[in-house]
Amino acid sequence: MRFPSSIFVSVSLFTAETTAALYLSSTYRSAGDQIWQGLTLLFTLVPSVLVQLTLTFIHRDLSRDRPLILLLHILQLGPIVRCLEAFCIYGSVGRVEEPYVSITRKKQMPRRGQAEEVERQVGQAEGKLFTHRAAFARTSVIQAFLGSAPQLTLQLYICVLQQGVSIGRGTLMVISLLSIVYGALRCNILAIKIKYDDYEVDVRPMAYVCIFLWRSFEIATRVVVLVLFSSVLQLWILPVVLLNFLVFFLYPWILFWQSHSPFPENIEKTLTRVGTTIVLCMLTFLYAGINMFCWSAVQVKLSDPDLINKSQNWYRMAVYYMLRFVENASLLLLWYIYKTDIYKFICAPLLVLQLLVAYAIAIFFMLVFYQFCHPCRRLFSSSMTQGLWDCSSLLCLMCSSGSPQNRPMMKEAPTPSAPKEPATQRPHDTASDSTDDMPNDTTYDMLNDTTFDTPNEMDSNIGGGINGDIRHGVPCTV
Repeated sequence: MRFPSSIFVSVSLFTAETTAALYLSSTYRSAGDQIWQGLTLLFTLVPSVLVQLTLTFIHRDLSRDRPLILLLHILQLGPIVRCLEAFCIYGSVGRVEEPYVSITRKKQMPRRGQAEEVERQVGQAEGKLFTHRAAFARTSVIQAFLGSAPQLTLQLYICVLQQGVSIGRGTLMVISLLSIVYGALRCNILAIKIKYDDYEVDVRPMAYVCIFLWRSFEIATRVVVLVLFSSVLQLWILPVVLLNFLVFFLYPWILFWQSHSPFPENIEKTLTRVGTTIVLCMLTFLYAGINMFCWSAVQVKLSDPDLINKSQNWYRMAVYYMLRFVENASLLLLWYIYKTDIYKFICAPLLVLQLLVAYAIAIFFMLVFYQFCHPCRRLFSSSMTQGLWDCSSLLCLMCSSGSPQNRPMMKEAPTPSAPKEPATQRPHDTASDSTDDMPNDTTYDMLNDTTFDTPNEMDSNIGGGINGDIRHGVPCTV
Protein backbone atom coordinates (compact mmCIF):
# COMPACT_ATOMS: atom_id res chain seq x y z
CA MET A 1 0.00 0.00 0.00
CA ARG A 2 1.30 3.41 -0.96
CA PHE A 3 2.36 6.02 1.55
CA PRO A 4 -0.38 8.69 1.98
CA SER A 5 1.80 11.50 0.67
CA SER A 6 -1.10 13.32 -0.99
CA ILE A 7 -2.81 13.69 2.40
CA PHE A 8 0.36 15.12 3.92
CA VAL A 9 0.79 17.64 1.08
CA SER A 10 -2.85 18.76 1.32
CA VAL A 11 -2.69 19.31 5.07
CA SER A 12 0.69 21.04 4.85
CA LEU A 13 -0.55 23.54 2.25
CA PHE A 14 -3.76 24.13 4.20
CA THR A 15 -1.89 24.76 7.46
CA ALA A 16 0.82 26.91 5.89
CA GLU A 17 -1.62 29.10 3.98
CA THR A 18 -3.89 29.60 7.00
CA THR A 19 -0.93 30.51 9.21
CA ALA A 20 0.52 32.95 6.66
CA ALA A 21 -2.90 34.57 6.12
CA LEU A 22 -3.47 35.06 9.84
CA TYR A 23 -0.03 36.63 10.23
CA LEU A 24 -0.57 38.93 7.26
CA SER A 25 -3.98 40.01 8.54
CA SER A 26 -2.36 41.00 11.85
CA THR A 27 0.11 43.20 9.95
CA TYR A 28 -2.77 44.84 8.09
CA ARG A 29 -4.45 45.51 11.42
CA SER A 30 -1.29 47.11 12.80
CA ALA A 31 -1.05 49.32 9.71
CA GLY A 32 -4.71 50.34 9.96
CA ASP A 33 -5.76 48.66 6.70
CA GLN A 34 -9.06 47.23 7.92
CA ILE A 35 -10.41 46.52 4.44
CA TRP A 36 -7.41 44.41 3.45
CA GLN A 37 -7.51 42.69 6.82
CA GLY A 38 -11.18 41.80 6.43
CA LEU A 39 -10.80 40.46 2.91
CA THR A 40 -7.73 38.42 3.85
CA LEU A 41 -9.60 36.80 6.74
CA LEU A 42 -12.66 36.25 4.54
CA PHE A 43 -10.69 34.31 1.91
CA THR A 44 -9.13 32.26 4.71
CA LEU A 45 -12.07 31.38 6.96
CA VAL A 46 -14.76 30.70 4.33
CA PRO A 47 -12.83 27.93 2.51
CA SER A 48 -11.69 26.56 5.86
CA VAL A 49 -15.32 26.15 6.94
CA LEU A 50 -16.18 24.50 3.61
CA VAL A 51 -13.27 22.09 4.06
CA GLN A 52 -14.55 21.09 7.51
CA LEU A 53 -18.05 20.52 6.17
CA THR A 54 -16.73 18.44 3.28
CA LEU A 55 -14.70 16.17 5.54
CA THR A 56 -17.66 15.74 7.88
CA PHE A 57 -19.99 14.98 4.97
CA ILE A 58 -17.73 12.41 3.29
CA HIS A 59 -16.94 10.57 6.54
CA ARG A 60 -20.62 10.73 7.61
CA ASP A 61 -19.74 11.96 11.09
CA LEU A 62 -23.18 13.47 11.66
CA SER A 63 -24.76 10.01 11.71
CA ARG A 64 -22.04 8.59 14.00
CA ASP A 65 -21.41 9.16 17.68
CA ARG A 66 -18.12 11.08 17.45
CA PRO A 67 -18.56 14.32 19.43
CA LEU A 68 -14.80 14.94 19.81
CA ILE A 69 -14.24 14.83 16.05
CA LEU A 70 -17.13 17.24 15.48
CA LEU A 71 -15.71 19.61 18.09
CA LEU A 72 -12.31 19.61 16.42
CA HIS A 73 -13.97 20.37 13.08
CA ILE A 74 -15.75 23.31 14.66
CA LEU A 75 -12.37 24.55 15.90
CA GLN A 76 -11.08 24.29 12.28
CA LEU A 77 -8.68 21.49 13.23
CA GLY A 78 -10.40 18.75 11.25
CA PRO A 79 -7.77 18.32 8.50
CA ILE A 80 -4.97 17.90 11.03
CA VAL A 81 -6.92 15.28 12.98
CA ARG A 82 -7.88 13.42 9.81
CA CYS A 83 -4.25 13.42 8.68
CA LEU A 84 -3.11 11.91 11.98
CA GLU A 85 -5.87 9.33 11.76
CA ALA A 86 -4.79 8.39 8.22
CA PHE A 87 -1.17 7.93 9.30
CA CYS A 88 -2.26 5.76 12.23
CA ILE A 89 -4.24 3.57 9.84
CA TYR A 90 -1.26 3.34 7.50
CA GLY A 91 1.02 2.30 10.36
CA SER A 92 -1.38 -0.41 11.52
CA VAL A 93 -1.71 -2.13 8.13
CA GLY A 94 -0.22 -5.63 8.19
CA ARG A 95 0.24 -5.85 11.95
CA VAL A 96 -3.14 -7.42 12.70
CA GLU A 97 -4.86 -9.97 10.48
CA GLU A 98 -8.18 -8.58 9.34
CA PRO A 99 -11.22 -10.89 9.48
CA TYR A 100 -12.94 -9.15 6.55
CA VAL A 101 -11.42 -8.74 3.11
CA SER A 102 -13.05 -7.33 -0.01
CA ILE A 103 -12.18 -8.53 -3.51
CA THR A 104 -12.13 -5.93 -6.25
CA ARG A 105 -11.74 -6.37 -10.00
CA LYS A 106 -10.00 -3.88 -12.24
CA LYS A 107 -9.21 -3.98 -15.96
CA GLN A 108 -5.70 -3.22 -17.07
CA MET A 109 -4.91 -0.89 -19.92
CA PRO A 110 -5.62 -2.73 -23.20
CA ARG A 111 -2.58 -4.18 -24.93
CA ARG A 112 -2.97 -5.40 -28.51
CA GLY A 113 -6.71 -4.77 -28.27
CA GLN A 114 -7.28 -6.88 -25.13
CA ALA A 115 -7.93 -5.75 -21.56
CA GLU A 116 -7.33 -8.28 -18.80
CA GLU A 117 -9.08 -8.21 -15.43
CA VAL A 118 -7.04 -8.34 -12.25
CA GLU A 119 -8.39 -9.28 -8.83
CA ARG A 120 -6.92 -7.99 -5.60
CA GLN A 121 -7.84 -8.19 -1.95
CA VAL A 122 -8.54 -5.00 -0.02
CA GLY A 123 -8.79 -4.97 3.75
CA GLN A 124 -10.81 -2.66 5.94
CA ALA A 125 -7.79 -0.56 6.92
CA GLU A 126 -6.82 -0.02 3.31
CA GLY A 127 -10.42 0.91 2.46
CA LYS A 128 -10.47 3.52 5.22
CA LEU A 129 -7.23 4.96 3.91
CA PHE A 130 -8.77 5.22 0.44
CA THR A 131 -11.64 7.16 1.99
CA HIS A 132 -9.21 9.63 3.54
CA ARG A 133 -7.38 10.06 0.24
CA ALA A 134 -10.58 10.76 -1.66
CA ALA A 135 -11.76 13.22 0.99
CA PHE A 136 -8.51 15.21 0.92
CA ALA A 137 -8.48 15.19 -2.89
CA ARG A 138 -11.81 17.00 -2.84
CA THR A 139 -10.87 19.38 -0.04
CA SER A 140 -7.69 20.33 -1.94
CA VAL A 141 -9.81 21.45 -4.87
CA ILE A 142 -12.14 23.43 -2.59
CA GLN A 143 -9.26 25.09 -0.78
CA ALA A 144 -7.52 25.93 -4.06
CA PHE A 145 -10.30 27.62 -6.00
CA LEU A 146 -12.56 29.00 -3.28
CA GLY A 147 -9.75 30.22 -1.03
CA SER A 148 -6.26 30.30 -2.52
CA ALA A 149 -7.23 31.71 -5.93
CA PRO A 150 -9.15 34.74 -4.55
CA GLN A 151 -6.44 35.20 -1.92
CA LEU A 152 -3.66 35.29 -4.51
CA THR A 153 -5.61 37.74 -6.67
CA LEU A 154 -6.24 40.02 -3.69
CA GLN A 155 -2.65 40.07 -2.45
CA LEU A 156 -1.25 40.68 -5.94
CA TYR A 157 -3.71 43.55 -6.37
CA ILE A 158 -2.49 45.06 -3.09
CA CYS A 159 1.12 44.73 -4.28
CA VAL A 160 0.28 46.63 -7.47
CA LEU A 161 -1.45 49.44 -5.58
CA GLN A 162 1.28 49.78 -2.96
CA GLN A 163 4.06 49.14 -5.51
CA GLY A 164 5.88 46.81 -3.16
CA VAL A 165 5.97 43.26 -1.85
CA SER A 166 6.46 42.59 1.84
CA ILE A 167 7.89 39.33 3.16
CA GLY A 168 4.59 38.21 4.65
CA ARG A 169 2.60 39.03 1.53
CA GLY A 170 5.13 37.39 -0.77
CA THR A 171 5.14 34.23 1.33
CA LEU A 172 1.35 34.03 1.26
CA MET A 173 1.25 34.52 -2.52
CA VAL A 174 3.79 31.75 -3.14
CA ILE A 175 1.89 29.33 -0.88
CA SER A 176 -1.43 30.28 -2.49
CA LEU A 177 -0.06 29.70 -6.00
CA LEU A 178 1.27 26.27 -4.99
CA SER A 179 -2.08 25.45 -3.40
CA ILE A 180 -3.98 26.39 -6.57
CA VAL A 181 -1.70 24.39 -8.85
CA TYR A 182 -1.85 21.39 -6.54
CA GLY A 183 -5.65 21.63 -6.39
CA ALA A 184 -5.85 21.74 -10.18
CA LEU A 185 -3.52 18.74 -10.38
CA ARG A 186 -5.70 16.77 -7.95
CA CYS A 187 -8.74 17.77 -10.01
CA ASN A 188 -7.12 16.30 -13.14
CA ILE A 189 -6.20 13.04 -11.41
CA LEU A 190 -9.64 12.82 -9.80
CA ALA A 191 -11.32 13.26 -13.19
CA ILE A 192 -9.21 10.49 -14.73
CA LYS A 193 -10.01 8.01 -11.96
CA ILE A 194 -13.71 8.81 -12.00
CA LYS A 195 -14.05 8.52 -15.77
CA TYR A 196 -12.01 5.33 -15.97
CA ASP A 197 -13.12 3.74 -12.71
CA ASP A 198 -13.14 0.25 -14.26
CA TYR A 199 -9.44 0.38 -15.14
CA GLU A 200 -6.21 0.15 -13.21
CA VAL A 201 -4.89 3.69 -13.68
CA ASP A 202 -1.17 4.32 -13.26
CA VAL A 203 -0.15 7.98 -13.53
CA ARG A 204 3.49 8.36 -14.55
CA PRO A 205 5.81 11.09 -13.14
CA MET A 206 6.03 12.77 -16.55
CA ALA A 207 2.25 13.19 -16.49
CA TYR A 208 2.51 15.01 -13.16
CA VAL A 209 5.19 17.29 -14.59
CA CYS A 210 3.07 18.16 -17.65
CA ILE A 211 0.00 18.88 -15.51
CA PHE A 212 2.03 21.01 -13.11
CA LEU A 213 3.52 23.13 -15.91
CA TRP A 214 0.21 23.37 -17.75
CA ARG A 215 -1.69 24.55 -14.69
CA SER A 216 1.09 26.83 -13.44
CA PHE A 217 1.25 28.87 -16.65
CA GLU A 218 -2.52 28.89 -17.09
CA ILE A 219 -3.42 30.00 -13.56
CA ALA A 220 -0.57 32.49 -13.12
CA THR A 221 -1.43 34.17 -16.43
CA ARG A 222 -5.11 34.36 -15.58
CA VAL A 223 -4.49 35.91 -12.15
CA VAL A 224 -2.08 38.53 -13.54
CA VAL A 225 -4.51 39.50 -16.29
CA LEU A 226 -7.36 39.98 -13.81
CA VAL A 227 -5.16 42.03 -11.48
CA LEU A 228 -3.88 44.30 -14.26
CA PHE A 229 -7.37 44.94 -15.56
CA SER A 230 -8.83 45.61 -12.11
CA SER A 231 -6.01 48.05 -11.27
CA VAL A 232 -7.07 50.47 -14.03
CA LEU A 233 -10.81 49.73 -14.39
CA GLN A 234 -12.00 48.94 -10.88
CA LEU A 235 -15.71 49.29 -11.66
CA TRP A 236 -15.61 47.04 -14.72
CA ILE A 237 -13.90 44.07 -13.07
CA LEU A 238 -17.07 43.21 -11.15
CA PRO A 239 -19.24 42.68 -14.29
CA VAL A 240 -16.46 40.62 -15.89
CA VAL A 241 -16.16 38.34 -12.86
CA LEU A 242 -19.91 38.02 -12.33
CA LEU A 243 -20.54 37.21 -16.00
CA ASN A 244 -17.88 34.48 -15.98
CA PHE A 245 -19.17 33.06 -12.74
CA LEU A 246 -22.86 33.06 -13.69
CA VAL A 247 -22.20 31.43 -17.07
CA PHE A 248 -20.36 28.47 -15.55
CA PHE A 249 -22.70 28.27 -12.55
CA LEU A 250 -25.87 28.10 -14.68
CA TYR A 251 -24.45 25.98 -17.51
CA PRO A 252 -24.83 22.58 -15.71
CA TRP A 253 -28.36 23.52 -14.62
CA ILE A 254 -29.34 24.48 -18.17
CA LEU A 255 -28.08 21.14 -19.50
CA PHE A 256 -29.95 19.35 -16.72
CA TRP A 257 -33.16 21.21 -17.59
CA GLN A 258 -32.78 20.36 -21.28
CA SER A 259 -32.23 16.66 -20.53
CA HIS A 260 -35.63 16.38 -18.72
CA SER A 261 -33.99 14.03 -16.21
CA PRO A 262 -35.50 13.39 -12.77
CA PHE A 263 -34.14 15.25 -9.78
CA PRO A 264 -31.05 13.50 -8.33
CA GLU A 265 -32.01 11.57 -5.20
CA ASN A 266 -28.99 9.29 -4.76
CA ILE A 267 -26.49 11.75 -3.29
CA GLU A 268 -27.17 10.88 0.33
CA LYS A 269 -30.08 8.92 1.76
CA THR A 270 -30.36 11.12 4.84
CA LEU A 271 -30.65 14.34 2.83
CA THR A 272 -33.99 15.91 2.04
CA ARG A 273 -34.77 17.52 -1.30
CA VAL A 274 -33.72 20.90 0.12
CA GLY A 275 -30.44 19.47 1.38
CA THR A 276 -29.78 17.81 -1.96
CA THR A 277 -30.42 21.10 -3.74
CA ILE A 278 -27.94 22.86 -1.45
CA VAL A 279 -25.28 20.23 -2.15
CA LEU A 280 -25.83 20.51 -5.91
CA CYS A 281 -25.61 24.31 -5.72
CA MET A 282 -22.35 24.05 -3.82
CA LEU A 283 -21.04 21.63 -6.45
CA THR A 284 -21.89 23.99 -9.32
CA PHE A 285 -20.50 26.89 -7.27
CA LEU A 286 -17.17 25.08 -7.02
CA TYR A 287 -17.36 24.22 -10.73
CA ALA A 288 -17.80 27.91 -11.58
CA GLY A 289 -14.91 28.86 -9.30
CA ILE A 290 -12.59 26.41 -11.04
CA ASN A 291 -13.52 27.60 -14.54
CA MET A 292 -12.97 31.20 -13.48
CA PHE A 293 -9.23 30.54 -13.34
CA CYS A 294 -8.63 27.41 -15.46
CA TRP A 295 -10.32 24.61 -17.35
CA SER A 296 -12.11 22.19 -15.04
CA ALA A 297 -11.04 18.63 -15.75
CA VAL A 298 -14.12 17.39 -13.85
CA GLN A 299 -17.17 18.31 -15.93
CA VAL A 300 -20.38 18.43 -13.89
CA LYS A 301 -23.38 16.59 -15.29
CA LEU A 302 -26.37 16.73 -12.96
CA SER A 303 -28.34 14.16 -14.96
CA ASP A 304 -25.67 11.50 -14.38
CA PRO A 305 -25.97 9.28 -11.26
CA ASP A 306 -22.38 10.17 -10.32
CA LEU A 307 -22.92 13.87 -11.22
CA ILE A 308 -19.83 13.70 -13.45
CA ASN A 309 -19.63 13.69 -17.23
CA LYS A 310 -17.56 10.62 -18.12
CA SER A 311 -17.06 11.54 -21.79
CA GLN A 312 -14.18 13.65 -23.11
CA ASN A 313 -15.52 16.45 -25.32
CA TRP A 314 -12.69 18.06 -27.27
CA TYR A 315 -15.08 20.60 -28.79
CA ARG A 316 -15.95 22.05 -25.40
CA MET A 317 -12.31 22.25 -24.35
CA ALA A 318 -11.28 23.90 -27.62
CA VAL A 319 -14.05 26.49 -27.41
CA TYR A 320 -13.16 27.24 -23.79
CA TYR A 321 -9.49 27.93 -24.52
CA MET A 322 -10.26 29.96 -27.62
CA LEU A 323 -12.73 32.18 -25.79
CA ARG A 324 -10.45 32.47 -22.76
CA PHE A 325 -7.51 33.49 -24.93
CA VAL A 326 -9.65 36.15 -26.63
CA GLU A 327 -10.90 37.38 -23.26
CA ASN A 328 -7.40 37.64 -21.81
CA ALA A 329 -6.18 39.49 -24.90
CA SER A 330 -9.15 41.91 -24.69
CA LEU A 331 -8.57 42.61 -20.99
CA LEU A 332 -4.87 43.23 -21.65
CA LEU A 333 -5.72 45.58 -24.51
CA LEU A 334 -8.03 47.59 -22.26
CA TRP A 335 -5.33 47.69 -19.58
CA TYR A 336 -2.80 48.93 -22.14
CA ILE A 337 -5.16 51.70 -23.24
CA TYR A 338 -6.13 52.91 -19.76
CA LYS A 339 -2.91 52.19 -17.83
CA THR A 340 -1.89 54.79 -15.25
CA ASP A 341 1.43 56.23 -14.10
CA ILE A 342 2.11 53.36 -11.71
CA TYR A 343 3.17 51.33 -14.75
CA LYS A 344 5.56 53.92 -16.15
CA PHE A 345 8.60 51.79 -15.26
CA ILE A 346 7.16 48.72 -17.03
CA CYS A 347 7.40 48.00 -20.74
CA ALA A 348 3.70 47.47 -21.37
CA PRO A 349 3.92 45.89 -24.87
CA LEU A 350 6.52 43.41 -23.68
CA LEU A 351 4.38 42.49 -20.64
CA VAL A 352 1.33 41.89 -22.85
CA LEU A 353 3.38 39.71 -25.19
CA GLN A 354 4.83 37.71 -22.29
CA LEU A 355 1.40 37.01 -20.82
CA LEU A 356 -0.04 35.87 -24.14
CA VAL A 357 2.98 33.66 -24.80
CA ALA A 358 2.69 32.20 -21.29
CA TYR A 359 -0.93 31.25 -21.92
CA ALA A 360 0.08 29.68 -25.24
CA ILE A 361 2.75 27.68 -23.39
CA ALA A 362 0.07 26.42 -21.01
CA ILE A 363 -1.98 25.20 -23.98
CA PHE A 364 1.15 23.53 -25.39
CA PHE A 365 1.74 21.52 -22.20
CA MET A 366 -1.94 20.58 -22.15
CA LEU A 367 -1.62 19.15 -25.66
CA VAL A 368 1.53 17.27 -24.67
CA PHE A 369 -0.24 15.75 -21.67
CA TYR A 370 -3.29 14.51 -23.57
CA GLN A 371 -1.30 13.35 -26.58
CA PHE A 372 1.66 11.59 -24.92
CA CYS A 373 1.30 11.45 -21.10
CA HIS A 374 -2.37 10.72 -20.40
CA PRO A 375 -2.52 7.34 -18.60
CA CYS A 376 -5.68 6.30 -20.49
CA ARG A 377 -4.88 7.67 -23.94
CA ARG A 378 -5.13 4.15 -25.38
CA LEU A 379 -8.86 4.27 -24.68
CA PHE A 380 -9.35 7.32 -26.90
CA SER A 381 -11.05 6.45 -30.17
CA SER A 382 -8.97 9.19 -31.84
CA SER A 383 -6.10 11.45 -30.92
CA MET A 384 -6.71 14.71 -29.11
CA THR A 385 -4.88 16.82 -31.67
CA GLN A 386 -7.05 15.44 -34.47
CA GLY A 387 -10.18 16.31 -32.51
CA LEU A 388 -9.02 19.86 -31.80
CA TRP A 389 -7.92 20.26 -35.42
CA ASP A 390 -11.37 19.21 -36.64
CA CYS A 391 -12.96 21.66 -34.22
CA SER A 392 -10.71 24.51 -35.36
CA SER A 393 -11.37 23.71 -39.02
CA LEU A 394 -15.11 23.74 -38.44
CA LEU A 395 -14.97 27.07 -36.62
CA CYS A 396 -12.81 28.62 -39.34
CA LEU A 397 -15.21 27.34 -41.99
CA MET A 398 -18.18 28.81 -40.16
CA CYS A 399 -16.44 32.18 -39.83
CA SER A 400 -15.35 32.24 -43.48
CA SER A 401 -18.77 31.22 -44.77
CA GLY A 402 -20.44 33.93 -42.70
CA SER A 403 -18.12 36.75 -43.76
CA PRO A 404 -19.54 39.31 -46.27
CA GLN A 405 -16.53 38.95 -48.59
CA ASN A 406 -17.28 35.31 -49.32
CA ARG A 407 -21.01 35.61 -49.89
CA PRO A 408 -20.86 37.00 -53.50
CA MET A 409 -18.39 34.27 -54.46
CA MET A 410 -20.89 31.56 -53.51
CA LYS A 411 -23.44 33.02 -55.94
CA GLU A 412 -21.29 32.98 -59.05
CA ALA A 413 -22.88 31.71 -62.24
CA PRO A 414 -22.12 28.07 -62.97
CA THR A 415 -19.85 27.19 -65.84
CA PRO A 416 -21.42 26.00 -69.12
CA SER A 417 -20.11 22.49 -68.55
CA ALA A 418 -21.89 22.20 -65.20
CA PRO A 419 -25.16 20.73 -66.52
CA LYS A 420 -23.33 18.18 -68.71
CA GLU A 421 -20.77 17.07 -66.15
CA PRO A 422 -22.15 17.45 -62.62
CA ALA A 423 -19.23 15.60 -61.15
CA THR A 424 -16.83 18.39 -62.15
CA GLN A 425 -18.51 20.75 -59.70
CA ARG A 426 -17.57 18.64 -56.71
CA PRO A 427 -14.01 19.96 -56.27
CA HIS A 428 -15.31 23.55 -55.96
CA ASP A 429 -17.30 22.60 -52.86
CA THR A 430 -14.99 20.22 -51.12
CA ALA A 431 -14.80 22.26 -47.93
CA SER A 432 -18.50 22.19 -47.21
CA ASP A 433 -18.92 18.61 -48.39
CA SER A 434 -16.09 17.33 -46.27
CA THR A 435 -17.44 18.95 -43.15
CA ASP A 436 -20.96 17.67 -43.80
CA ASP A 437 -19.77 14.09 -44.29
CA MET A 438 -17.18 14.21 -41.57
CA PRO A 439 -18.04 12.07 -38.53
CA ASN A 440 -17.88 13.71 -35.13
CA ASP A 441 -14.91 12.04 -33.44
CA THR A 442 -14.43 14.66 -30.81
CA THR A 443 -16.41 13.00 -28.03
CA TYR A 444 -14.86 9.87 -26.66
CA ASP A 445 -16.67 7.73 -24.12
CA MET A 446 -14.72 5.38 -21.94
CA LEU A 447 -14.81 1.76 -22.96
CA ASN A 448 -17.32 -0.32 -21.08
CA ASP A 449 -17.32 -3.55 -23.02
CA THR A 450 -17.67 -5.79 -20.01
CA THR A 451 -19.80 -5.54 -16.92
CA PHE A 452 -18.88 -7.19 -13.69
CA ASP A 453 -19.99 -7.10 -10.09
CA THR A 454 -17.79 -6.64 -7.09
CA PRO A 455 -18.63 -9.04 -4.29
CA ASN A 456 -18.36 -8.04 -0.67
CA GLU A 457 -18.32 -4.31 -1.22
CA MET A 458 -16.76 -2.41 1.62
CA ASP A 459 -18.74 -0.11 3.88
CA SER A 460 -16.32 2.74 3.58
CA ASN A 461 -15.78 2.75 -0.15
CA ILE A 462 -15.14 5.98 -1.92
CA GLY A 463 -14.72 7.29 -5.46
CA GLY A 464 -17.11 8.07 -8.32
CA GLY A 465 -19.86 10.37 -7.11
CA ILE A 466 -20.07 13.41 -4.92
CA ASN A 467 -20.78 11.30 -1.86
CA GLY A 468 -17.62 9.26 -2.40
CA ASP A 469 -19.02 5.77 -3.09
CA ILE A 470 -17.12 3.29 -5.24
CA ARG A 471 -19.23 1.66 -7.93
CA HIS A 472 -16.97 -1.17 -9.09
CA GLY A 473 -14.10 -1.20 -6.67
CA VAL A 474 -11.45 0.81 -5.01
CA PRO A 475 -9.74 3.34 -7.28
CA CYS A 476 -6.00 3.48 -7.49
CA THR A 477 -5.04 6.71 -5.81
CA VAL A 478 -1.75 8.53 -5.68
